[in-house]
Amino acid sequence: MTTPTTSNALVGEFLTWHFDSNPGTAAMLGSLAHDRTLGDFSAAALTAQEREAGAWLDRFTAVETDDPEEAVDRDLVIAVLRGTRAKASWPAWRRDPSTYTSAVLYPLFTAFLHRLRPEPELVDTVLARLAEVPSVLAACRANLDPELAAPKIVERAAAQARTGRAFLTATLPAEVADPALRARVAEAAEPAARAFDELAAFLEEFAGRARGDWRMGEALYSTLLREQELLGYGAAELHERGKAAYAELEAEMRALAGADDWHAVMAGLQDDHPPTPEAMRAEYEVETLRARAFLVEHGLVTLAEGEQCRVVPSPTFQRPVLSVASYMSPPPLTDARLGHFFVPFPPEGFTDEQVTQRLRTNARSQLATIAVHEAYPGHHWHLSWLAAQDRPVRKVFRTPYFSEGWALYAEKLLREHGYFTDRAQELAHVEARLFRAARMVVDTALHCGDMEVAEAEEFMSTRTSLTPGTAAGEVTRYCAWPTQAPSYLTGALEIERIRAEHQAAGRGSLREFHDTIAGSGALPLGLARRVALGG
Repeated sequence: MTTPTTSNALVGEFLTWHFDSNPGTAAMLGSLAHDRTLGDFSAAALTAQEREAGAWLDRFTAVETDDPEEAVDRDLVIAVLRGTRAKASWPAWRRDPSTYTSAVLYPLFTAFLHRLRPEPELVDTVLARLAEVPSVLAACRANLDPELAAPKIVERAAAQARTGRAFLTATLPAEVADPALRARVAEAAEPAARAFDELAAFLEEFAGRARGDWRMGEALYSTLLREQELLGYGAAELHERGKAAYAELEAEMRALAGADDWHAVMAGLQDDHPPTPEAMRAEYEVETLRARAFLVEHGLVTLAEGEQCRVVPSPTFQRPVLSVASYMSPPPLTDARLGHFFVPFPPEGFTDEQVTQRLRTNARSQLATIAVHEAYPGHHWHLSWLAAQDRPVRKVFRTPYFSEGWALYAEKLLREHGYFTDRAQELAHVEARLFRAARMVVDTALHCGDMEVAEAEEFMSTRTSLTPGTAAGEVTRYCAWPTQAPSYLTGALEIERIRAEHQAAGRGSLREFHDTIAGSGALPLGLARRVALGG
């Protein structure tokens, strides 16, 4: 039996609980009420959160509302909580050390990236969080279960932990202009840095004892696709869709390349790349500005007032665990509209050959489609536009099946309007979609036990244009982050289908479609369809 209530009020209560339980995330979203603590990472606290999430799910499933917007908010929360319930059987906090390292590094990094307070107040919040770092990392050591943690995932997190000292003792203080305040940050950073050193040593030893499996398994994978992503099908069908998409895109690649061996053509194009990481960043910046001007010229979307996208090197702690470009949105709970396009700089210690591989994976032919994906009208346009809308819960909970799907859809949108100006750019654009089809195949096969890591690396380096080093980094990411990699093409294809139905029904212009569906959030695709088409 359902219980009538005010859906908006319940959503507000839920967001308060969510922010209090995850203050680091809340601070990154722009909540100044939560920027003085990293949160409680004890086993008791994390177990309590799982239990309380179940109670919230019961409350939301009992709610009825006649308001369509409130109904979307409610169903979004239900999807999120069903995902939480499903993942409680495979808890990241017992398996993956990056649950803890990222919970320290990202809030501290974004504190200076977004600068939502005057510097003296900002430094006070950073000092408070630095003081908590040893306890958070101690909880990591206490909570990890060698029966659940996989050596590959532990080793990946250990690489990130080893970047902690340099980030805390060099990068962080350098962000502070006032010498006295800078000295305070440097002093407070040293105990936190020692905690990272201790954790890195612990993880190197722990990896030898870890006996867990990084494979999620088909049952849980399929549950997440159906109940969290609202796709209506499971891992096996996603795998087959990936294979079909790959075959179609490979045929298109052969036609564009004018040769069956399109891979050799792409490899040749990769010889033309920026000479240094900084040159790569500068060329991405030029391409980002070109993409923005193209959007304005063709009127494809409405730009958020005051939006701006900076093109900057990826943060040092991100470089060992992410080998491709990425984006960080403006804090959506604020009036800020400044986003950051992170160019994938190589980690310290990379050999000259490894650096060259990273540059080849960002060849000049590929810069255009990547800039569109990360900036205009991809992630930056979408998330700066979303931040300007007025449904708070949709700013907080975003699925990659929409946000990454949107960014890949954006690439095709600009191709349709003539943005890619030569054959090399068009080849790179189609290959970027083919790469995402390969992800659908590989991610599902890895986590359902149908492919080993070495096979996956070979697939990604021979069936896409990834260099071997970048392919290895990609596959490690898939092992650590199941279900995320297929989100790109899966989402793009669904958004394309929704657009076709929207246009066939004569519901508005292309620009109106974009503004509506992207401004409504990064919703599970079933909910995105409801927003765009009604019903």
